[in-house]
Amino acid sequence: MHPFARLLDIAERSRSHASALPQQVEAVSYWRGVGFMLAGQNFVADMADVSEILQPPRLTKVPGVRSWVLGVANVRGRLVPVMDLAGLLGLPSKANWRSRRVLVVEQGDHLIGLLVDAVLGMQQFPIDRTVAADTIDPAFGVYVEHGFERDGREWPVFQLVQLVQAPEFLQIAV
Repeated sequence: MHPFARLLDIAERSRSHASALPQQVEAVSYWRGVGFMLAGQNFVADMADVSEILQPPRLTKVPGVRSWVLGVANVRGRLVPVMDLAGLLGLPSKANWRSRRVLVVEQGDHLIGLLVDAVLGMQQFPIDRTVAADTIDPAFGVYVEHGFERDGREWPVFQLVQLVQAPEFLQIAV
């Protein structure tokens, strides 16, 4: 047998005994965020927007500021103003002090702490489960554009960076 014919024969036998390729399965893309509770409602914030989660730190009151500005805290040598997110939005808090947490948002060189009722850990949602957030309380409407649906529950995405850049947030003096 000629060497080239032999190679063709080997190739043909290899193809006839080869296993089938694995079935191609489309990979699901996920969106990840930090889940938190505010005024009895579950929310999620983009992981990139939350630089740290703290227990409520010891605060120093600041005179002449709005009621939702709780004070400033020293967090590892940096001053962090802490704001009550429910108070800012004009909503009652529905949690006790022990369950409350502070979401730290880093905006440029500044850190801002936002007090929430509870942190619900990291949440992930398939990107294709995005829903419009039209059933949300109007107090949140400005900062919530969409959400995700999972297990029959809606998780609105709270835009923390949009909040800390809003003019009403920046006007803290009375």
